[in-house]
Parts: sequence; C-alpha cells; structure tokens
Amino acid sequence: MDESRRRALLLSGLTGVGVLTAAPGTAYAAAREDAAYVDTVAALRAVKGVRDGAVVIVAGYRTPGDGGGMAVRWDAGSRAAHNGGTVIAPAKTTARGRWHQLHTGVLDFRTFGHFDADTPADAALDAMVDDPAVHRIEAHTDLLFTKRHLWHRSRIELDFHGHRMLTTGIEANTHDNPFGAVLAFRGTPTDTTHTYALPAEVIELTDTFPVPDAAVFTVGQWWTVQVDPVAGGGRDERELQKLVEITEIVDGTHIRVGYLNGWPLAQGRTLTWTRVEPVRAAHVRNLVFEGAGDDEYTGSHPVSYEYAVDCDVSGIHATGSFWPVIMRRWCTRFRTEQCSLKNPPTVEYGGAGYLTQQIYCLYGRIADCTTSNVRHLNDLTASAYCTVVNCHGDGDDAGGNPFTTHGQYEHDLLFDGNSGLMDIANSGAQWGISAQRITVRRHTCSWFTASTKITDLTLEDVTVIARPTFDRAGTLTVNADGAQLRGCTAKTFAVAQRSARSTRPTVISDCVFSPPAGTVLVQTPVTAPVHFVRCVIKEADGLVLRGAGPVHLTDCTVEGAPAAAPLSVGSAQLVIEGGTFTDTGIELSAVRDQRLQIAGGVRITGTNKAKALLGRAAGGSGTVTWQLTGTASSTDDAATAHVRIADGTNHYAATGCRFTGGRLHLEPAACADVLHTACVEQGTIRSALPKDGDHVRTEGNLLL
Repeated sequence: MDESRRRALLLSGLTGVGVLTAAPGTAYAAAREDAAYVDTVAALRAVKGVRDGAVVIVAGYRTPGDGGGMAVRWDAGSRAAHNGGTVIAPAKTTARGRWHQLHTGVLDFRTFGHFDADTPADAALDAMVDDPAVHRIEAHTDLLFTKRHLWHRSRIELDFHGHRMLTTGIEANTHDNPFGAVLAFRGTPTDTTHTYALPAEVIELTDTFPVPDAAVFTVGQWWTVQVDPVAGGGRDERELQKLVEITEIVDGTHIRVGYLNGWPLAQGRTLTWTRVEPVRAAHVRNLVFEGAGDDEYTGSHPVSYEYAVDCDVSGIHATGSFWPVIMRRWCTRFRTEQCSLKNPPTVEYGGAGYLTQQIYCLYGRIADCTTSNVRHLNDLTASAYCTVVNCHGDGDDAGGNPFTTHGQYEHDLLFDGNSGLMDIANSGAQWGISAQRITVRRHTCSWFTASTKITDLTLEDVTVIARPTFDRAGTLTVNADGAQLRGCTAKTFAVAQRSARSTRPTVISDCVFSPPAGTVLVQTPVTAPVHFVRCVIKEADGLVLRGAGPVHLTDCTVEGAPAAAPLSVGSAQLVIEGGTFTDTGIELSAVRDQRLQIAGGVRITGTNKAKALLGRAAGGSGTVTWQLTGTASSTDDAATAHVRIADGTNHYAATGCRFTGGRLHLEPAACADVLHTACVEQGTIRSALPKDGDHVRTEGNLLL
C-alpha cells in the first residue's frame, strides 16, 4: 500500500472500505496489515460490507478522544447479543455479524458509552464481569447503578479511580439482606455435606480433625465446618464456624486444615462439613459511594462477599450506606484498607450503619479506616486471627461503638493503634458472649467494656478519657479471666467476672485510674485472684473491693483526701506489698473470713473520713486475720488510728512496723490473739491494747 492511500484511510475513517473487503487486484496479505479508523461507535455501526476478521480503530465512543475509543474486530459468524461495548451490532442488526472489542482483559465503562451518572451502567457492568476474559474493570467517571448485582466469578478487579457510585432509584432489596449489595460476590456451596459426631475431644489450637472417611476430601478443596450449638446455651452459640482449606490427608480418618481451632470441642459434639467453590481474588477499589434510601428495602450499600477467599477492598469512601459498606461472611484471607463511612441513614436498626462486618471470617486485616456518626466501624463475629490497625471512629456519642466483637466465640484478634468506643463480646446471650485471646494496643477512647466471658484479654497502653457528651465516668471494665492490662489509663475502672476458663492470672500493671467516689473496683462475682502492680489510683474515695477473690496490690500508689472514705474491702484476702497510701486506708467489711497481709515497706500516711488507716467495719461476722510486717504508718491527726479493731473476732500480728503520731486502738474483746513486737511507736497513743497474756504479746517495742 502506498503512503497516499494509507494517509487517506487515516483521514477518512472507513471511506476506503476496500481495505477491509480486499478488492480485486489488491494483495490480501497487504490489506491485513492495516487497520481502518472511524470516529465514533455510531460510525462503526453504520459500516457495511466488512470482511471477516477486519480490525477497526474507533477514536471515541461519541466523539473522538472522549475516552471511549477501542479496537474492534469483525466476526462475520457471531450471533452474540449487542451490549454496546464488548459486542457491537450494526445499526441494522443482522442475525450474524458483530464487532467484538479487542482487549487484554482490562475494560472501561467509557467503551460502553457511560460518561456520567445520568444513565444506569448496570448492563455494562454485567457484560464486563460476565466476560471470563476480563480481569480488570475501570471507571473514569461518576456512574449510576440501579440494580443489585450478584456474581460467582473469581479473579477480577473493579477500580473506580475515586469516582462516585450513585444508587438513586435502586431496585428494592429483600428483607433483612445485608448481602444485597450493588456489587455482591458469592461462592457456591455444593450439595456435598458430611455430618460427624466427634469420637474424642478436639483440642484447642489443633489443625487436625477426625472425619468418617478422609477419602472424600482432597487437598486444596475448601469446606465450611460448623459445630452444633452449645447444649443449654444460646440459639446461635457455636465455637466453630469457618471456611477452611484442606491442607493434608493425615490418614483414613483424619484431615488437616489451614486453621488452628480456637476452642476445645468435647467428644460427641457434631461437626458439619460442606464443600464450597469459593469466589477468589475478586477485588473492589477506589470508590466514592453515595447511598440512597433509609430502610432495609430502599437503602443501598456497595460491596458484599460470601464464601470468598483472597478478596480485598480498598479506598471505598461511603456516605449514607444502609447495610455495612463491606459485608463479609464465610471469608478467609482478606484486606479492607483505607475505607470510610459517614452518616448512614440509621444507627438504631440492628446490623445497619456499619463500615465493615465480618461473620465466620479468618485471616483478615482491616487497616487505615475511619468513620463518623456510625453504629460500628468494625464488627468481628465468630471470626479469628484478624487484625484491626490504625482505624478511627468519631461521632459515636449517640450511635454505636466503632469497635466491637459479637461474642460468638471470636479468638486471636489484634486491635492496634485505633481510637473510638470499644466493647468486646457484648451482643447478647444468643451468641454466647464469649471470646478469648483478644489483644488491644495503643487505643484511645472514652468508653471501653470487656466484661462478658472474655478469656485472656490483653490491653496495652489503652487510654480512656471521659467526655461530657457520652460517658462522664470514662469507664474501663474487664473480665477477671486471665485479663492482663499494662500501661492503661482510665477514670473509672472495674473488674467483673463472668467466666473462669484461663490458666493465666489477672494482672493490672502500670495503670492509672481516678474513679468516682464509691466505685466498685472489684465487683461481687469476682472469685479469681486480681493483682495490681505499680498502679496509681487517684482521688480514691470509698472505693470497694467487693468480690471474694484475693486481691494483691504490689508497689501501688493510692491517693485519697482527708475527708474521703477508705477502701472498703470484702476480699477473702488482701495482700499489699510495697507502695504508698495517702489520705486513704483499708476498711475490712468482715462479710466473710478475711486476711489482710501488709509487707515490703508499705507507707501509709495522712487520715481519712473514718479516722482509721486500717480498720474493720462494724457488723461483719467474719473472722479477720491481720498481718503487718515492715509497715510505716504516720499521721498528724491524733484522732486517727493506725489500726482500729473494735468488732468481731480478730487475729492481729504486727512486727517491725513504725507508727508515727495518731493512735493504736485494739479493743481487748475484739482480739482473739495479738502479737505486737519489734515496732517503733513515735508519739503514738495506745487508746486500747490488750494486756499481755497467753494470747497476747506486746513487749519488745520502742516507744518514743
């Protein structure tokens, strides 16, 4: 072909149609080396007399250079349905003959004629997703969708490049259906199901499970596994519901899966296995979503996954989404990153107004997300081995709390560097109110509660700051079942107990609290030992240690006020080693037999409302044992007693102590035995003290 003919074709579109039909006398091979050009899709559809296999370059969809340009190829035998993008029929449609878009698997809404949000783009979206040759779909303009799309395909990415998705006039959702998203991906459960009663206990943190016949499983397959409900428990109380991969056939009756079981399962419990063909690697990215409708039927939300593996979401910023912006169930290995939600239509309707919810999920990462005025930023339900990192929720005064777990036996979760109200395992007995091995680090909020059946909770550098618009008490509450707190700060702190599963101690170390007067620090149900180490308790006024379990205070600082009430202690044993107590004190309630042991250089100074630094409340019937060793107690108030024992039955021993000022008051009738020796009393009045005898020894002291 000479240069003048080539230039003419470039300028005239398909005017020189001979290059496509191989006119007589023209070399056919030469003709195939050239592609013809047209300005628009309308011009393309008007072309006639095209040879099979001809290639045309379309300069734009409606106008040249509008971004909708493409390369197409004429397939004379094609009967494919016209969709205006990947398949283009002539304007006068014939039974055969279609233009097919040439692409490398990456498509653009503009090549379907969508340049704005005026016309629904649903048909174009379905055409692209339903094409197995497509692996990436891009949007470069705002778009309108009025359908709820459900796909079962894998290995596809939808990238909206930060443009808006509008859903005005979207079709009605069905009742209570958070999976009716605009973009819904769902794997396929098969009818292959096996139910098996466990012949022996399945231990915690094992990846090997007994099955009746391992031959029905194949390495690489995916199965859901679910245990029957806990006997006598809530309707949905199950320890195991996960989507797992078969990683090894151990023997004829055992398989290994890609999951370490989080809870022991007793002999006789029933497991149900169902084989699933999951959706894989279906990603959604960079979308500005604007919801429409304010109820479960008219409301809209962008993304949902069910029975999915390796499906990630990033860069979705939503306003007005009714159901969770990203809804997941039966998902394994996923990332949700750099997403946000503000101002959903409701935070009162159960399940609505979330940024993201995960149910029966494994190995997820939720990172760099934010919310404003929502019910939850993140909800993990019956999920495990997930992390939530650098996520922040505000506007939570009247809504829900940004961070939560449902309490359906979640385990091994990490929250790191987040801010916003938080509760754990607090959705109700229906799900079991249970979780274990939850770690929260570097978290800031104004309310944090984890007082249900939460085992082995770890809190590090959690700061709870009271604010007048929500919780003026600035509350932090934990369950005394292996809870360990390090470096935490709160106004109000309380230890509850709803479970006793842990083998590790409950320890609160290096924390600072300033509780309101009368706060119950250790609540009535607590029977587990609770250990405070190097903690500071400020503004102490009538704090209560009510539970029967032993309490240890090691190197703690407790600061009250001269008019404040001392600590009221109902613990069966209180051990104080080291530390200082200023303008406060200990008053044993004697509601049960009690033992007070003070040693290790404890310093007690000042006075309090009861005028006794160590004392016993009137009316208690329990026997109290007092053991003071190496204690330094001082007061400038002559009416304040270092020790006052005036009621009940008591066994008292003080050795190597130093008392300065004040008085000692040990009523003889209240003391079954007394050992008071090797002590220094400087300016101290003995207002009551038994005489030496068979059960009393008070010699060997230095009186100054």
